[in-house]
Amino acid sequence: MSLEPGELEYYIQRQRIATACRIMAMEGLVHGTLGHISMRVGEDEMLIRGRGPEDSGLFFSTAEEICLYDFSGNPRESKRGYSTPVELPLHGETLRNRPDVNVVVHAHPPAVLAATLANLDIVPCFGSFSIPANQIASQGIPVYPRSVLISTRQIAEDMLTTMGDHRACILRGHGITVVGPTLESALLSALSVNTLAEVALEIAKTGSRAVPIPPEDQALVPAQSKFSPDAGWKFYQAKLRRYGYDK
Repeated sequence: MSLEPGELEYYIQRQRIATACRIMAMEGLVHGTLGHISMRVGEDEMLIRGRGPEDSGLFFSTAEEICLYDFSGNPRESKRGYSTPVELPLHGETLRNRPDVNVVVHAHPPAVLAATLANLDIVPCFGSFSIPANQIASQGIPVYPRSVLISTRQIAEDMLTTMGDHRACILRGHGITVVGPTLESALLSALSVNTLAEVALEIAKTGSRAVPIPPEDQALVPAQSKFSPDAGWKFYQAKLRRYGYDK
């Protein structure tokens, strides 16, 4: 079903979530129809990607596929033929319990999966190569040990206990949960976790393991990168357009 802008509440936000889903697929964080992004839009409401009868996967996400629910999974709009995500509790409970969070990204990056199953440590093994990735690694990325679907409130709360106040949590044998105050920051953090895992895997191929950079070097890593979330968002939007993935 194709709708014109303005026919759905929060249409602009739905468009941005759909774009972020396409970026995740383009960058290899998700494959097929698995993975989702949610955004807080009210005191107890969120937007999240649903699956319709014509679902073609995250690479082809549209604003119409983004649906409105409350944090408990109750629809807050008329039925449009899209199913409720099985892991909606992952998003609803995170937004309910983390007032500092407005966006939740859940993805299944193959590099993160392989690195954690190989028991490789995801650590700040580089500095200026990627300052955002260094920042998120230096803060620590906890690992939730269960590889189950985060499909109930109880399991979601269990995951959140592991995650604490961190920006990212690795779900062993499953994927990642990454949060942020904005869509741009959450998306860039998810991409950073993937970069850390890819580097850890490349180092492992040499027979070595990733180790943190020395404390004296870590102390000199800037607290903020000039490659801000907004700049990163513009870059990946442009990349989508360059390769024709924005249609």
